[in-house]
Amino acid sequence: MNLIPLSALLAFFYSFALCKPVQVATRNNEMESDTTLHEGDIVLRRKRSAINCDSSCFWPKSRDGLVNVPVNISTEFSVEERTWIAEAMQEFTTLTCVQFINRTTETNYISVVPGESCWSHFGKIGGMQKVGLMKTGCMNKGAIQHEMNHALGFLHEQVRSDRDNYVKIMWEYVMAGEQGNFRKVNSNNLGLPYDYSSVMHYGLYDFSNTSGKATIVPIPDPSVPIGQREGLSNLDVAKINKLYSCNCCSNVLHKPSDTFSSVNYPSLYPDNSNCLWLIRIPQHQVFLQFDAFDLQPSPDCTSDYIRIYDGSSRNSSVLLDKLCGMGSLPSLVASRNMMLVEFVSDQATAATGFQASYSQVKCGSTLTGTSGVITSPNYPNRYPKNQDCFWIISAPADCKISLTMVSFELEDIDECKYDYLLIHDGSRPTSPAVGRYCGTMQIADFTSSENFVLVEFHSDFVWVFPGFMLNYTFVMPS
Repeated sequence: MNLIPLSALLAFFYSFALCKPVQVATRNNEMESDTTLHEGDIVLRRKRSAINCDSSCFWPKSRDGLVNVPVNISTEFSVEERTWIAEAMQEFTTLTCVQFINRTTETNYISVVPGESCWSHFGKIGGMQKVGLMKTGCMNKGAIQHEMNHALGFLHEQVRSDRDNYVKIMWEYVMAGEQGNFRKVNSNNLGLPYDYSSVMHYGLYDFSNTSGKATIVPIPDPSVPIGQREGLSNLDVAKINKLYSCNCCSNVLHKPSDTFSSVNYPSLYPDNSNCLWLIRIPQHQVFLQFDAFDLQPSPDCTSDYIRIYDGSSRNSSVLLDKLCGMGSLPSLVASRNMMLVEFVSDQATAATGFQASYSQVKCGSTLTGTSGVITSPNYPNRYPKNQDCFWIISAPADCKISLTMVSFELEDIDECKYDYLLIHDGSRPTSPAVGRYCGTMQIADFTSSENFVLVEFHSDFVWVFPGFMLNYTFVMPS
């Protein structure tokens, strides 16, 4: 009987927990016989001596400027797993010119199959090439994208030729026989900065022989996070677009809160632009507001416009459709931790663009139905502690919004400084406050002065109560 050494077994379970390459594997039973495993999860053809990917291993670009990569996802994956894989690939399609398409009759394609580890071939090898995804360790967006990046021709970030300026390899803590995972290569860095936040970067403790001892330490600041698997970083997107000469204007915003603006703001934005900002916060829901807005007006905003999606792609539902001109835009709450902002301009620019900011809220939504109900979380049961919720009611421009409180009971304290409901006559936290309510206050019916209302709810970390139910309806001004 062949026994796996204890240190290797422990390494296996550690890698499993972090969704990293499984170190104990040297060959996968689904890999071809003439391949070896490099850096834990990269399959190299023995006939290819160079680790750098040249034009022969790039996927070709079509006349329309798109790089179509045919993919077949094995039916051995469940429907849910196939959805996860498709959503991970959709982020490439949204932000780069690389388009993962369903394979029909193409000779060269990627076959995504269940594997005993996470692994991929390096670049395009010709014919059918497999990407292995372990069902119990690779079914998250970042791990899937990591392997698909290998298939596009990308290595791990920490093996870059200039890595010693950014990380220190702690060789004494690297598992015996695994030093090759940390050796530098003569890489093509595309003239772009080292990326600690790349989905291609190893984590602190990968291949460590000692619990709690890091194998990779960022320098000069060892506290810089590395090894994230939440999704493509902004530089991951930039590197794909540069390697494949994509004419794309794409940005990933991953901090819990941040600001962004159109190109050249506050100067005139460029002609013929089509830019995307993918807001992807670590958790909760995205709250977006515009601090300035000035786009060239046109009938039905057919020339220059901004459009906002409730999700990570143009296939997501639209939160705000084609707006232009000058003035204030409504704030918006996404249904999840992602929101996509699209900006388009034509050939005649005469405006400065926009500036926006975003943050996170724990619950809420953007409501556009002609009537509806808003309730505190868990209603009619007691609401949770430590909640910050925003509901934005958005009516057509010629309507106002009527509110009626059906039930209300929050913590009762002077000045409502702990748990409270705050109603704003407008969509922004800075819009005029109708009132701040707590306890069992009687809340009079209210009709907005414009076509937006923001309902804000906050609870602290101590007492909880049944909460509230609020009805709203759109009304035509008399």
